[in-house]
Amino acid sequence: MAKALLGYVGGPDPRLIGEMRRLQQRVQDLESELVRMQAENDALTEAVHNESLIDIDVHQVEPALA
Repeated sequence: MAKALLGYVGGPDPRLIGEMRRLQQRVQDLESELVRMQAENDALTEAVHNESLIDIDVHQVEPALA
């Protein structure tokens, strides 16, 4: 009866295997994208910290015209 409840008909369902492979590939793709974005974020953060043009003196900024 347990086999009937699980849909077992003599072997693994090829649709489930295909879906599992597709999902595993998607997880790998997302992990790769995450690593790439973290590296890009780290590089941008480092560039901001090293950038001397970013220094803005708040006291010298003029107010906007109303």
